[in-house]
Amino acid sequence: MALPQHIGIIMDGNGRWAKKKNLPRVMGHRSGMKAVSRITEACAERGIKALTLYTFSVENWKRPGEEVDALMSMLEEALRENTDKMKKNNLRFNAIGRLDALPPRLRKLIKDTVKETAGNTGMVLTLALNYGGRQEIIDAVKGISAKAKKEGLDISSLDEKDLEGFLYTEGLPELDLVIRTSGEMRLSNFLLWQSAYSEFYVTDTLWPDFDVSGLEKALEEYEKRERRFGG
Repeated sequence: MALPQHIGIIMDGNGRWAKKKNLPRVMGHRSGMKAVSRITEACAERGIKALTLYTFSVENWKRPGEEVDALMSMLEEALRENTDKMKKNNLRFNAIGRLDALPPRLRKLIKDTVKETAGNTGMVLTLALNYGGRQEIIDAVKGISAKAKKEGLDISSLDEKDLEGFLYTEGLPELDLVIRTSGEMRLSNFLLWQSAYSEFYVTDTLWPDFDVSGLEKALEEYEKRERRFGG
C-alpha cells in the first residue's frame, strides 16, 4: 500500500456524538480523546511519519467558558497520562499554533513533553492548539519581515521554500492526506498552505466513533488516487 507520509485530521463531531446520546458535550470530548489514542497508535504501527490533529482552533475560544476549561483540563490530563507511552512507543510529540495564549500550566506540560520525546525517532504526533491556518501564514510573513529587516534581505527574491521555513510545520513532511470526520465539507482554517495539493477524505462518521477500520478505508481510498500536483 502506498502510504501517505503525513496525515492531518480535522476531528469533528464530538458535540453531535454527545447530543445523539443525550450526554453532556464534555463526554463527547472525552470519547474523542479515546479516538485520538487508537488512531495515533494505528498510524504509528502502519509507518506513517507524521500525524497532525486539529485539536483546538483559534475560533474555539468562542465556545462556553465551561467547555473550554474542560478541554484544557483534558489536554493536561492526556499529556500527563501519555508521555511515558509516547516515549515507550518512540513517538515524538509536537504542538503548533499560538501557544502563548494557552494556560500556563498546559504550556509547561507541552514544553516538557516536547523535550522528553525529542530524542524519539518514530512518528511525529502534532497537536494543533490555538491554531488557525490564516494566522499561521500571518505569523510566517511577520517572521520573514523581521528577518529581512534584521539581515537586510531583498524580499523580492523570496519563494515558497523561504515562506515554508517560517511556518509552524517547518521540518515536517509534505501533507499528503487530510481526513475530516462528521461529513462536513470544509477545511475550517486547518493547514491552508500545507493542504494545497493534499488529498481529501471525508467520512460521515463522528470523531468518537472513528476507528481503525475507518482509518483503513481512508488509506485505501488514498492509494487509489492519482496525485497530479497540477501537472
